[in-house]
Amino acid sequence: MELLGLDRAELSEYCVKLDHSSFRGKQIAEWLYRKGVRDVSQMTNLPSGLREQLAANATINRSEVVKESKAPDETAKYLLKLSDGETIESVHLPYLDRTSVCVSTQVGCTAGCVFCATADCGFVRNLTAGEIVDQVLTLQEKGNSRVSHVVFMGMGEPLLNLTNVLKAVHLLNDEMGISMRRLTISTVGITSAIRKLAEMDLQLTLAISLHAPTDELRKRLIPLAEHFPLPDLMDACREYADRTKRRITFEYLLLANVNDTPEHANELAKLLKGIIAHVNLIPYNEVSGKNFKRPRRQAVEE
Repeated sequence: MELLGLDRAELSEYCVKLDHSSFRGKQIAEWLYRKGVRDVSQMTNLPSGLREQLAANATINRSEVVKESKAPDETAKYLLKLSDGETIESVHLPYLDRTSVCVSTQVGCTAGCVFCATADCGFVRNLTAGEIVDQVLTLQEKGNSRVSHVVFMGMGEPLLNLTNVLKAVHLLNDEMGISMRRLTISTVGITSAIRKLAEMDLQLTLAISLHAPTDELRKRLIPLAEHFPLPDLMDACREYADRTKRRITFEYLLLANVNDTPEHANELAKLLKGIIAHVNLIPYNEVSGKNFKRPRRQAVEE
């Protein structure tokens, strides 16, 4: 049994199966999600008998940090090894007024974005809810500061792992106490899942990795977009904004001489007209082996 990934109700049910009081589940949840323990033996307010049963029959299943890269501004990227030996990346982003982390949702990715390093990894598997939450706990531990914001924007397409991502969202909100409004889910535009999210009326932020204002260009950059035409995606975004009253963020990666002209800007404005939107322009960080360049600063400003 993997404890990390279970909420307090599920942990309580498990404790009852082990012939212990249900309130022990709440205690275990606090140790897992509030204190971030890595071993059952650290749960000192549990009876020794329960700790022995948990040690014999369950695991917390925490990842191992195998590499850390830190930038001058203290942004840190971590390579984490999972229990099956697969690796994922997570990023710790410290700001003056908040601490944010960027987490992965899959090992590899199916979207195949031609400018992205993760695309070269292929797709291996979905992460469990516990493995997603573990990243937040691990980066909180490494950064020595409480995480206040979480963006599901690392390796993988979150909406193709919707069940586990939503379970992680509720664990971060209910068990770790991170406000739903400080959680952001990014997607290349899985329209059916966007509509499902709209029906749930969650107060999180939806971010669309758009990167192009036309279907033709978008399909060249994001092969998965072939299955999700731009007109349908925009309809789903309008439905989401109308239903949730939440502003959508549109991520737009600026690639030199590809999608960074004033003409592209005008097309983008027409595309998003009428949607409650925030456009996040991101100058490309060049990747070895990819034939894309970061645009000139003047082009970004224009």
